[in-house]
Amino acid sequence: MTTFKPHDWLDRTFEVGIILKGLDGLLELVGGVLLLLAAPTTINHLVIAMTQHEISEDPHDLVATHLLHMAAAMRTSTVHLAVAYLLVHGIVKVVLVAALLRGKRWAYPWMIGVLIAFIVYQLYRMVFAPTVGLAALTVFDAAIAWLTWREYRRGPVADRRR
Repeated sequence: MTTFKPHDWLDRTFEVGIILKGLDGLLELVGGVLLLLAAPTTINHLVIAMTQHEISEDPHDLVATHLLHMAAAMRTSTVHLAVAYLLVHGIVKVVLVAALLRGKRWAYPWMIGVLIAFIVYQLYRMVFAPTVGLAALTVFDAAIAWLTWREYRRGPVADRRR
């Protein structure tokens, strides 16, 4: 079996980047499963318990009040949409990252396509609600897409010479 073996700093950057994408996919899978198992009222109670101390210190805490509003607004249909989103994204990322690390050529164009789709969606969201985090994620995804294209263009790992 051919596996990805980094040869220079860009290869290592690619490897670290796709591993981070894989970890992100695993976290999405875990989050999706947890949401699937928890009712909206349970989530609301959990968020209240987690933010209670912060709200007692600062009733206007931005993060805590945002979390409380989100949890209170959760409906079963919203949870189902979030579960589907997290599980699909998580599975796609984990499968593609595993295939890339195993040197599977078919995974490179798929990863590029998925990242471009994420980038387009993130840019769309930034038009309406720009955030530094979303901008950073978009730049990261663009860098990983470029590195994936670079590795794909270089050819199979087995054909490379040091």
